[in-house]
Amino acid sequence: AYLLAVYNPDRDRFETFCKVGSGFDDAALADLPKRLLDRERTDAPPGVDTGVAPDRWFDPALVLEVRGAELTLSPVHRAAQGAVRAGAGLALRFPRFTGRIRDDKGPTEATTSTELLEMYRAQVRQATPDAGPPTPPTEDRPSPVRPKA
Repeated sequence: AYLLAVYNPDRDRFETFCKVGSGFDDAALADLPKRLLDRERTDAPPGVDTGVAPDRWFDPALVLEVRGAELTLSPVHRAAQGAVRAGAGLALRFPRFTGRIRDDKGPTEATTSTELLEMYRAQVRQATPDAGPPTPPTEDRPSPVRPKA
């Protein structure tokens, strides 16, 4: 699995948001280690903010395109930490590599923590649209509250 981060230009730091280990075909599994060989290091690169300790560290170099089920709050990942809830960052749930390495972008040109936060907020708005006042129960539509046994 690869530990991925978004860039925070205000802090000039990379903030982790997921570990991705699925979606890689045989070609990508052979290609990625070659691309990262000269970027390997023994400790965390300066400017990387994470609560996760991977088996190997690499300098930020590649932009991988990923998709996931949803964005969630995380006690470990640091993307947009504290923007939604104190001490919580944002994380991508069930991340999957799309197969696309974005050679047209450098690490600081990829998605930012602010953009990730906007995506999270849009997701929350979509999940909880303003439905107006609750509809009172009727004989055809009883109250969803069930009595205690």
